[in-house]
Amino acid sequence: MLFKIYILQIIFLINLFGNNSYPINTTWDIQLQGKINENYNVQMYEIDLFDVSSDLIKRLQNKNIKVICYFNGGAWESFRDDERDFPKTVLGKIMDNYPDEKWVDIRSELIKPIMEKRLDLAVEKGCDGVDPDNMNGYINDTGFNLSFNDQIKYNKYIAEEAKKRGLVVALKNDLAQISELVDNFDFLVNEECFEFNECDKLKPFILQNKAVFNIEYKKEYIENSELRAKICKKSKEMNFSTLFLSLELDDSLRITCP
Repeated sequence: MLFKIYILQIIFLINLFGNNSYPINTTWDIQLQGKINENYNVQMYEIDLFDVSSDLIKRLQNKNIKVICYFNGGAWESFRDDERDFPKTVLGKIMDNYPDEKWVDIRSELIKPIMEKRLDLAVEKGCDGVDPDNMNGYINDTGFNLSFNDQIKYNKYIAEEAKKRGLVVALKNDLAQISELVDNFDFLVNEECFEFNECDKLKPFILQNKAVFNIEYKKEYIENSELRAKICKKSKEMNFSTLFLSLELDDSLRITCP
């Protein structure tokens, strides 16, 4: 009887920790445009939900690589298959530097079936998890009067719906709300914490042994090997998984810390 209880406890712990988060120092790649380079020896790939095929996901998973599928959780995109699903009433201002994207009113119930359909698509294609982007509209000029609590409520909703479907889920940036959301999300995808001196804000994820995947785009970091080495040293000390990439995320440039 004791042996049976022991086995059940092990299974419980595997289900609780093994499937619900990616541990610190997980190796990874992210490519959202162009033909996916499948040749990196990493533990996790992040690729676009709409553009990726189920066959590609299976090929990566057959190499023991987890696949995270990217989608826009906080904005409408004119080039997506479901762009007509968004009522005009939920569309806000055009996003800075992205003329084909508009912020959406995350307070609206009309958004939920669209996002749930995207999560269903992730399950259908076989994704292991999702990375919903633009989950910090409340600090941007969206055209809506979004509050801190509006964002918290929406982000928790997305995380809950992902987990209902057996998907792990990333918190994308949204640094000011990390302490409120770290328990709801399985890992963090961050952009440019070293460039903007924000890396200390990511520590709550590390303290829970949840991976922090960081991207740096700054040209100086890419061209200056000594400066990059300093960033890599700090990244390793903080247990981050840092990549230096092109802003287009098209595999045209990729540098890892040694």
